[in-house]
Amino acid sequence: MLRLGGTGAGGEMKTIRGLLNVRMVLAAVAIVVAVGVYVGSLPDSEALIIAGPSVCIYYKDARFTKVVGARGTGCCGETISWGKVTRYVRCERLYCLDVECPF
Repeated sequence: MLRLGGTGAGGEMKTIRGLLNVRMVLAAVAIVVAVGVYVGSLPDSEALIIAGPSVCIYYKDARFTKVVGARGTGCCGETISWGKVTRYVRCERLYCLDVECPF
């Protein structure tokens, strides 16, 4: 007997696959929204965070002429921390191609 309209085992499988696809999309959207809410609720940091060796130089004013402090991590993992932290900051990644660490 010929069945039309998606009934039977084949039609049921299509329905199940369709429901699974809808559930997967809804789960992905929920995860994206949750991560967005979490990241949005984090407090603002004072400096840009750069993975690996980097340094942030802090300046006295918006002219960026007088350095008043620095924070960061050196090529061998040493801490760079001196002076004052201001809102006038420039951060950059350090490229340590020819540095040999003592440990």
